[in-house]
Amino acid sequence: MNNMQKDKEQKIVELAKTDATAFGELFDHYYPKIFNYVFRRTADFESAQDITAETFIKSLDKIKTFEWRGIPFSAWLYRIASNEIANHFRDKHSKNSSLEALLEEQGFEPIDETDIQAELEAAEEEVSRHVKFLQVQKQILKLPIKYQEVLSLRYFENKTIDEISQITNKKPGTVKSLLSRGIKKLRESATN
Repeated sequence: MNNMQKDKEQKIVELAKTDATAFGELFDHYYPKIFNYVFRRTADFESAQDITAETFIKSLDKIKTFEWRGIPFSAWLYRIASNEIANHFRDKHSKNSSLEALLEEQGFEPIDETDIQAELEAAEEEVSRHVKFLQVQKQILKLPIKYQEVLSLRYFENKTIDEISQITNKKPGTVKSLLSRGIKKLRESATN
């Protein structure tokens, strides 16, 4: 992100602290990225919708506390999403959230239903084209969450070590170590 984009994003984030319309701009920009990340981690469309909705509900509730500390706003969203994914896997009976909750609780209107349907079709098409993805996803889901998170961010989201470090709040060396051990565990499970 160049400085001009970063400055614009900072202004929008500051406005979003008091203006739902400004939050809508952030939502529209980041929803597809966060949804795809969650979908790749869960391999379940409905769970991905619920977790993504919960991510944005929490971000809307907490945006007033967001401070610029050299970490991009997107890293903050990915961190919330990662926590929600962990909660989902910890508690299979996680409460269902919906995008309508944003409208009901905060007065924010989610994207329209045709966008969601198009998103579903695009996501299903991507998964059907990548049978290998599903096989790898199945193996990744068997790993501890700490490996799932860094592997997904690195190889599905194409995040750099520094970006993963910001998202996970781990040192770059720790991220590299987790990636290395996670790949080793994947290879071991593939040979078994």
